[in-house]
Amino acid sequence: MSYYKIGFGLRVFTAMLLGIAAGAVLKETVTSLVTLGSIYVSLIKMVVMPLVASAIISSITAISDPKQLKTIGLKAISLFLITTALATIIGIGVGVVIDPGAGIQLPSDQSFKAREIPSFTKVILDLVPSNPVGEMAGGKIIPVIVFSIFIALAIVIESGKKPEAVKPVKDFITAFANIMFRVTKLVIGFTPYGVLGLMAGMSAKYGITTLLPLGKIIVSVYAASLLHMVLVYSSLVSFAAKLNPILFFRNIYPVMAVAFTTRSSYATLPVNMEVITKQLKVSEKIASFVAPLGATINMNGCGGLWPAIVAIFVARIYNIELSLGDYFLLVGSATVASIGTAGVPGPASISTTVVLTSLGLPLEGMALVLGIDPIVDMARTAVNATGTTVASLVIANSE
Repeated sequence: MSYYKIGFGLRVFTAMLLGIAAGAVLKETVTSLVTLGSIYVSLIKMVVMPLVASAIISSITAISDPKQLKTIGLKAISLFLITTALATIIGIGVGVVIDPGAGIQLPSDQSFKAREIPSFTKVILDLVPSNPVGEMAGGKIIPVIVFSIFIALAIVIESGKKPEAVKPVKDFITAFANIMFRVTKLVIGFTPYGVLGLMAGMSAKYGITTLLPLGKIIVSVYAASLLHMVLVYSSLVSFAAKLNPILFFRNIYPVMAVAFTTRSSYATLPVNMEVITKQLKVSEKIASFVAPLGATINMNGCGGLWPAIVAIFVARIYNIELSLGDYFLLVGSATVASIGTAGVPGPASISTTVVLTSLGLPLEGMALVLGIDPIVDMARTAVNATGTTVASLVIANSE
């Protein structure tokens, strides 16, 4: 019997509620629980790099037809960009309706410094690993992915010329990937305890009273996240994957819970791959390729919903009226900026900086929402991770 069918989701949900209650009641004395959360995050970080590298190499080398590999990649990237554009549109709609900036005049954080927008040259250079081992040790996931793709392509090419010479390497990588899946499964078993600690720390640090002045923008983000899941993800699951959306969301609840509490697409990756293959019955070949790619560039929440809502919020508090052309520019800039947004806590500031700059809005306006960023980041990351799960399912059903 599957581990998740005997109540994994319920255990995670219960741990989340207990963590919130413990943090609210115990406040600063929740140190031991917070340590549990820190240990869990460290365990996740421990498995992510070797898991991603081995999963990508083994998945690409398992696809014998280069045309199929190209097709899956194009489908994944296209789906990620389209859903990000739709997320931006939903963010605009919710922002206009709720109008989170109405009547708000808050002092900005004087220590705020807008994130520098990296040049195109720097973005390209950062994609190329000058020292793969050093990049892996430094926790830089994108160069590791690029290096893994190069290795996988080299193996595929050599397999066509000298299959017997390359076979030991392929067998080793496949075996190592299976071992990493097993290690990941052991770490996933610790999830309820990690969620308990993370939520206790979050609840103790951010009280309800500190969130009231910016309550409307928090409501906007959570409402937009819910709408995106219901309108976009449910439609894709229902029509493209031919699956009952209710059953789908019930099966992937652990993914959403871990993403919500860790606020990291990469930290959620091991759970996501486990759910995609075991619960949704997607082949490891597709899951191992689409899931790591999605953790890197699928940023519906951080790169779509959030920049749109912040842009409308900033325009409102500075009494700047956005035109129809501005809204089109917002969708375009947010979609483009989402590519390469790192799946770690707090990446949305780069995307938001790009959007605000493209619209000519004051970057200082971002300082007004810094205090609630950890709160809204939980919803944003849950949207990101869920989108990757949806993409894997849709692509699997199209093959």
